[in-house]
Amino acid sequence: MSGGLARAGQASGGQGRQRPVFFPRSTCLRSPYDIGPRRNLIPIDLFRVNPPYKIPRSVLVVIHTPDLRVLMMERAGWRGFWQSVTGSVTHESEPLRDTAIREVHEETGLDAARYDLRDWGIENRFEIFKRHRSRYAPGVTHNLERVFSMEVPAPFEVVLDPAEHLGFQWLPYRDAAALTISSTNRDAILALPQRRGVAL
Repeated sequence: MSGGLARAGQASGGQGRQRPVFFPRSTCLRSPYDIGPRRNLIPIDLFRVNPPYKIPRSVLVVIHTPDLRVLMMERAGWRGFWQSVTGSVTHESEPLRDTAIREVHEETGLDAARYDLRDWGIENRFEIFKRHRSRYAPGVTHNLERVFSMEVPAPFEVVLDPAEHLGFQWLPYRDAAALTISSTNRDAILALPQRRGVAL
């Protein structure tokens, strides 16, 4: 694809079946069907599964150790913005637990199915940062977030996706809470002792 333009197949002489229309990945969500030589392209037919806009439904996964050291990652494209694992559903019917497992793997390389992944049953509705609203359909200003936590036995060396995060650190939970500018992320981190019944 040259010049970043969309590619459209054309049938010869205007006859026959058209080939699928493809759009750049930047306009779409990640797709499990994105395979083969066109890894940076997604067929428009898949928009029924992966819409061109982000769905305002997401998960937050606070990863921590038994002594409540919390994994924090610095956001790519926003230096100084540290956060836990977050991510949106890929389609309206995706179970939120599946979303959490997928996002943990994509952002850290960890297999959440091997650890204590807990659904807190808490949902937060918050205003989407203005700098991110172009990713959502016009008029969408708020997101609904489900909170999870995941306990790992020790601070691991995680494998970051450089497109999403620049670096990581494991911090005592109070320091981690103070580091993030996300109020829902901060509140979830501060709730860890109560959630685990740990006196700190």
